[in-house]
Amino acid sequence: MVAKKNKNKELKGKALVKEVCRRIRVARSYWDAHNNAACRGEREKAIALYNTLTPEQKEQIPQQLRIWLRYRSEKYFGEHRTAPKNKS
Repeated sequence: MVAKKNKNKELKGKALVKEVCRRIRVARSYWDAHNNAACRGEREKAIALYNTLTPEQKEQIPQQLRIWLRYRSEKYFGEHRTAPKNKS
């Protein structure tokens, strides 16, 4: 039996910065694969974690990732866009 990871573990410091970078990269890979629903979910998780960072920690995120997160968030997933339709 495989042990489950504790997803509720509070991340701090470098681990939090690393997790934000990982989530942004995962969202980018979903975006490149045209999987918009999965991209939206990962992007929201990345933004939630990104918003908990201090300004010093935000500077540790590579600029390319910060720009992608901001650009995709505003242009494609902003409130001015039409909400996705349910597949039910």
